[in-house]
Amino acid sequence: MTGRYAAAAREPRGIGLRGRVAGVGVAIGAGIAASYLSRRARRVGEEGLVDWTAVERIASSRLRRLPGTLTTRELGASERSYAEAMARIVPVLEGRLGRELPGVVERHAVVDRAEWARANLVTFRTLVERMEHHLELPGRTGTLSSGVAAVANRFLTTQQIGFLLGYLGGRVLGQYDVALLSAEQAPGRLLYVEENVRATARQLGIPLNDFRLWIALHETTHAFELEAHPWLRPYLKERLERQLTLFLDDARDVQRHGLRRLVHRWRSAAAEGGLSGLLSPEQRGLLRETQLVMSLMEGFSDWVMDEVGATMIRDVPSIRARFDARRAQRRRGLDKVIARLTGLDMKMEQYRRGERFVSGVARAGGEPAIRRLWEGPHALPTDREFDDPAAWVRRMVPDAPVVHLSA
Repeated sequence: MTGRYAAAAREPRGIGLRGRVAGVGVAIGAGIAASYLSRRARRVGEEGLVDWTAVERIASSRLRRLPGTLTTRELGASERSYAEAMARIVPVLEGRLGRELPGVVERHAVVDRAEWARANLVTFRTLVERMEHHLELPGRTGTLSSGVAAVANRFLTTQQIGFLLGYLGGRVLGQYDVALLSAEQAPGRLLYVEENVRATARQLGIPLNDFRLWIALHETTHAFELEAHPWLRPYLKERLERQLTLFLDDARDVQRHGLRRLVHRWRSAAAEGGLSGLLSPEQRGLLRETQLVMSLMEGFSDWVMDEVGATMIRDVPSIRARFDARRAQRRRGLDKVIARLTGLDMKMEQYRRGERFVSGVARAGGEPAIRRLWEGPHALPTDREFDDPAAWVRRMVPDAPVVHLSA
């Protein structure tokens, strides 16, 4: 056979050969990919769900691009202002609250945003590693599908935590850093994020040293709450650990039985209404208890900022008004979405509800009532008392001349 007919007759054999060669190539490529993913899966199984080095890199990169970054020298130069603020705050707080606060002045640090992120990365890591220890992570079986899941999970979780730390690091002004989940009850450390403090003071038009002192009052009050009352940290730790255990029980149930049981609970919750219905009754109880004590902590610190701050700072009402306006502005757009996803909107409500309660206690029962707020778990307000501070005063300070408060 010659000519165009011979060429046409040979073409199918040529295509078939190229197809077989391509098929072999695809098979080899798939084998290499499967081998790579299996190795990556085993490595993920050994290294864990999160690449913590990458988390720090993602957060630090985001934070260092924000305006107002300070040099190490500039940060060091501001340390004296905070030392002077702490030296003023501690004796005033001790006198007003009736308890000593040993060591707080020495345990403070002025940090940049990236250093704040590194400090909080430890908390994230402790929490995640506790979860990993109790879960069967994808990737440990060595199959291709588990390898894909392991690599994807590690990448996404790393990106999410890195983003969250970077987002929060651009907003936090101060923090009493305490490791609630650690085995030892080591004293905490006050952190002041000077870059954010300066940026906020400038934005609100508040004298920098006044704003530093005002923020330091809030954070030092958290130190008072946690360090001067030995019952509080174990109380919070127990509830956090029980919540974590119940969450892990749900996760293990999904691994063993799929989503069927959780979907049934969620459908019941949807019928009842409210996101809290997605939790089991025990989870809801623990969350309610934790929210109450956190609302008290935040509200008490806000009350101290204003009540004690008024004796040390010239125009606290103006600072409070500007600061609250800033908080309200941040509950919009992307900030609002992230706040809902991360629970920050819940924290804002904790500030408001807690401060209303503490102010009500002060008006109804005065200093004797304020000094009993942190007496122990029995002194924590109930849900009903949070909305009726005078009822709490009647229970805890029955001899006080109670002033009945109007709504």
